[in-house]
Amino acid sequence: MADWDERYRRGEHATEEPSKLLVRAAENLQPGRALDIACGAGRHALFLAERGWHVTAIDSSRVGIEITGRRASARGMKLETRVADLERDEFTIEPESFDLICDFYYLQRSLFPQIRNGVKRGGLAICAIHMVDEDEEVKPMNPDYLLQPGELLSLFQDWQVEHYHETKLHDEDPGEHHRRTAEIVAIKK
Repeated sequence: MADWDERYRRGEHATEEPSKLLVRAAENLQPGRALDIACGAGRHALFLAERGWHVTAIDSSRVGIEITGRRASARGMKLETRVADLERDEFTIEPESFDLICDFYYLQRSLFPQIRNGVKRGGLAICAIHMVDEDEEVKPMNPDYLLQPGELLSLFQDWQVEHYHETKLHDEDPGEHHRRTAEIVAIKK
């Protein structure tokens, strides 16, 4: 947590521009309740709130949550923000409680059953998560936090998959993400 607090203080990973994947997936949706897991500085939570969604934004970084709150206040928006360490089970996703859950660049495999259960029938899961990468120029990363090829798709194989893609190189996200990524938009049946 302290490491991420410091990164946000330095302005790293603090872009306000949402992922193109989220923009495409949510542009024609009727607003409802949304959960932004590991929201960081809030770019996805703010994008959804601006479109009328009732958003809960969760992150373990107090600084990231403070930035999210300040940005929301500056835009006259209300969000529910929570500082919670998901790895320590400090937040539980209630079953059938969200119309949309997004997870961008955060991999905690034990959280996927809660994500799946937390989306209402007909609701969406939107995820973009880094993958293992054999490119030697890519900064090494703990493989526990990297998806294997096909892994994300297998987690939602019984859902209606609207979009699935594994990038060959780094994705085109406006944030500071420079490695292979698996992305999915799936509707709960």
